[in-house]
Amino acid sequence: MLLGQRADMETLEMVRKELGLDQSRGKQYLRYLNDLSPVSVYNGENTDSYFYLDPDRYPHTGKLMHAGRLVLVVKPPFLGISYQNQRSVSSMIADVIPNTFILALSSILFAFVVGLILGILCAIRKDSWFDRISLLVSTVGVSLPSFFTAILFGWFFAYVLGDLTHLNLTGNLYEIDDFGAGRVLQLKNLILPAFTLGIRPLSIFLQLSRNSMLDVLNQDYIRTARSKGLRYVRVIFRHALPNALNPVVTAVSGWFASLMAGVVFVEYIFGWKGLGYLIVNALNQYDMPVVLGSVITIASFFVVINILVDLLYAVLDPRVRVE
Repeated sequence: MLLGQRADMETLEMVRKELGLDQSRGKQYLRYLNDLSPVSVYNGENTDSYFYLDPDRYPHTGKLMHAGRLVLVVKPPFLGISYQNQRSVSSMIADVIPNTFILALSSILFAFVVGLILGILCAIRKDSWFDRISLLVSTVGVSLPSFFTAILFGWFFAYVLGDLTHLNLTGNLYEIDDFGAGRVLQLKNLILPAFTLGIRPLSIFLQLSRNSMLDVLNQDYIRTARSKGLRYVRVIFRHALPNALNPVVTAVSGWFASLMAGVVFVEYIFGWKGLGYLIVNALNQYDMPVVLGSVITIASFFVVINILVDLLYAVLDPRVRVE
């Protein structure tokens, strides 16, 4: 894949040695972990195959110490080189991760705000027609897979109603202007993919906030606050809502991390050039270093987001203490 169809065996073996593909599976795995680590160990007498240790090409790489033939090296995590264009996987991910982050953040904010408001209204107006219709719609929404809703919403809002909505079926956050204005911000291209990704978490947030708010409204301290003559709006937003947010925040953390991984089909359908778009193209081209690097990046987001949410619990609920 790197050399093309006319590569001779000598050149092919040289590339295999450079990539470490001539070693056993176990050594390849250990080498990959070593490349991934910010502090790595290398043989000081044989660093030719580790081309990213070349200070002329990668000046940010620094050596810590020598221990005989071994050298400790400080460097950014190295995710490999793309088989297709010979670019570093890290640089390719860095180019597209902002688009994926913006899309996931927009989707989760839309789902959280709308779901929380509807959940509070459903709890206040329990068993009303509004409550029942909202629960029905949320049940339908959570059952819709993202790749299906992406096709459905794209066809309906960008094709059938395109003259009214003026939305594009495909498009990126920045596009090249046809009249020479360079890159132009196109926020309208964010609407359909963000709405599509936000449907399922919105349904979950609605049901969670409704059930949690109903539990809190039945507590004794809420009845005490009402009996003291506090305004109902103040009781809801000052006393009930903060204590009802914990399960919703828990769901937000999981869904936000999931959206970073679940954007694959949505980005590809809407032509949104993010991490999911990169993964699909890499799979089609059998570019496995890009696939592996993308999966590791998504897993890292999962871990970091869940740690941050655990720390946030102590802020939202004084009963939670971080030991």
